[in-house]
Amino acid sequence: MSNVIDVSIVMPCLNEAVSLEHCITRARTALDLIRERYGLSGEVVIADNGSTDGSQALACKLGARVVPVSRRGYGAALMAGFEAAHGRFLVMGDADGSYDFVESAPMIGELLGGADLCMGSRFKGGIKPGAMPWKNRYIGNPALTGLLNILFGSRIDDAHCGLRALTRDCFNRLRLQGPGMEFASEMVVKAALLRQTIAEVPATLSPDLRDRAPHLRPWRDGWRHLRFLMMLSPAWLYFLPGICGAAIGVAILGAESAWQVWGRGPFFLGDYWAILAGSMLSTSHLALLLGAAAQLYGIARGYRLPSARFRRHQSKLSVEWMLIGGLVLVGLGLAVLTTVAIYWSSIQFQKISTVLPAVVGTTLTALGVQNALGGFLLALIGEDVPDDGALA
Repeated sequence: MSNVIDVSIVMPCLNEAVSLEHCITRARTALDLIRERYGLSGEVVIADNGSTDGSQALACKLGARVVPVSRRGYGAALMAGFEAAHGRFLVMGDADGSYDFVESAPMIGELLGGADLCMGSRFKGGIKPGAMPWKNRYIGNPALTGLLNILFGSRIDDAHCGLRALTRDCFNRLRLQGPGMEFASEMVVKAALLRQTIAEVPATLSPDLRDRAPHLRPWRDGWRHLRFLMMLSPAWLYFLPGICGAAIGVAILGAESAWQVWGRGPFFLGDYWAILAGSMLSTSHLALLLGAAAQLYGIARGYRLPSARFRRHQSKLSVEWMLIGGLVLVGLGLAVLTTVAIYWSSIQFQKISTVLPAVVGTTLTALGVQNALGGFLLALIGEDVPDDGALA
């Protein structure tokens, strides 16, 4: 009989002695079912995060393999457990009795059928009375799942179900890092960004068996999830606001210029709006530079695939092109400011009727400096990004 392990069921554990026996027993039942259905062998791995209630000894007594994890956190425990697991298929689930590991058997079937990641859906499988606070069930989870689907196109029903399965190859490709509860979102987001095949099966959520309060803190962990979603979405965090802000700024400056030159235009707003428009242009340009940096960082770190558009414009992000663009903008800005200075001296340094030329000159100069300095930042971040030839 082969000693090769095919499936590893990994549970993060921190003082779960009350519920651990139940969970390991159900995991063993799941492995028996997986062996019967698919002919795969398995193991139970307990990623212990420093329990002081005897959870480690209990797990060993029940035949599970204990992996000590010194770094605290839900994600840290699971990552260490996955690294130490022997299986080519990895199942994760909480050690508090809230999930039935027998429901992971269909997940292995999905992985065998070609999926890279299989999510459990509590909204398809059922949520038992008392298993989830109303604010999580009707506000938090739907809102965060909906936002994740909008930002990353993942198309799943329940982004935060704790019962999941993924292939070893998928785990290696995702390069997960989040040590806390944001690990759950990170897994889905990076799988979507890398265009991994994501399946979903029903999962039942039951009241946990703990005799203490759960480690989850809804508001803190909800914010960490939201923060992580925005960090990995430069299109929504940087590019969209940057493009909209730049368009509004250009429209205002264009309208003001029309009034100053021809005495007419689509609308007249005055000097204060011109100053606001210059500020919007500068801020929007900075946002676009930060978005490009975030995009390059994701590609360089391997959790984001370069798009066809990126490949077409990659050469324009080089230091040389960014410097040329920056110098052109600075030159234009200084030319405008020089013209303003000459005119001001010609009227004996009296008050000028409009600040528009000065706003345009200073804005162009600021954009040029940002562009030049941003070019070096993009080059530094994107130094590990393959060039067009390597991507072809």
